Amino acid sequence: MRQEEIILETENAKVRVIEIQKNTSSSWHHHTELTDNCFCLIGEIKVHTKNPDFTVTLKPGERRTIEPGIVHNIENATIDKAKYLLVQGTGKYDFIESNL
Repeated sequence: MRQEEIILETENAKVRVIEIQKNTSSSWHHHTELTDNCFCLIGEIKVHTKNPDFTVTLKPGERRTIEPGIVHNIENATIDKAKYLLVQGTGKYDFIESNL
């Protein structure tokens, strides 16, 4: 389960606070133009990417940047809910799912 609060949404940028419950992750996806900046707020989140393959666990106050074209997903790494700030820009928003 996932909840989100939109802070800002324009033609070239999107800012949201996203809450994800335990044992939950986003689908594998990438963006054509947007850079994702993930800032952990509550709990811990894991950022997984493909090509290059890596996983990083973020704690509150830590962030990770994911460049356009990098296939990735975000996972709750805690036993309770996790919350993160997602700043996306600049460019047209898209969400292209990958079959991984």
